[in-house]
Amino acid sequence: MCTRYFMDRDETVLSSIIDTALTTRLARKFQIELSKPMVTSGEVHPTDVAPVLAPNGRGERAVYPMKWGFTITVEGKQKPVVNARIETASAKPLFSDAWAKHRCVVPASWYFEWEHAKDGPDGSKKSDKYVIQPTGKSVTWLCGLYRMENGYPVFAVITKPSTEELSRIHDRMPLMLPEDKIDDWISPDNDPDALIGYALTDLIAEKATV
Repeated sequence: MCTRYFMDRDETVLSSIIDTALTTRLARKFQIELSKPMVTSGEVHPTDVAPVLAPNGRGERAVYPMKWGFTITVEGKQKPVVNARIETASAKPLFSDAWAKHRCVVPASWYFEWEHAKDGPDGSKKSDKYVIQPTGKSVTWLCGLYRMENGYPVFAVITKPSTEELSRIHDRMPLMLPEDKIDDWISPDNDPDALIGYALTDLIAEKATV
């Protein structure tokens, strides 16, 4: 499942989104009150703050810094839930409200996935890291959900069963839509189930060099 993605600041579209997010009062609030400055380039990890597209009060697309992961408490300890399964998001109490009315899109250059662990020649487990993105695209639009926690927005990335080609690497993949479906996805008036059929499945996967 998607637990890492990458933002290339040199990509014009991403650079504009990042710059917009940096100017927000929310970005300063994350940095000053939570000591969590927004990630502006490179690899993004769970609990990082990153730019996300979501509707504003007028229902228009806007950019907001959000922290990656819905927070749950397990045995008295807080932990982030960074992915939401598309098969259960509409019914699971953690995600059902967000699925219905609070959907977002996470802009990235690509996402990372680790191949199913296999035995190495010395008996150890080996898992290769892959860079994955839609064919011919420089920006990857990851579908997500968001909610407010203690006055701060947080997001989770939606995952779905992998394509047959990607299943050799992992059995899950993020839900990704074409750019012209972003506004449809984030609109609280739309039915998200009606958009799933537009999910991108023509992807390139290459072994990461770092």
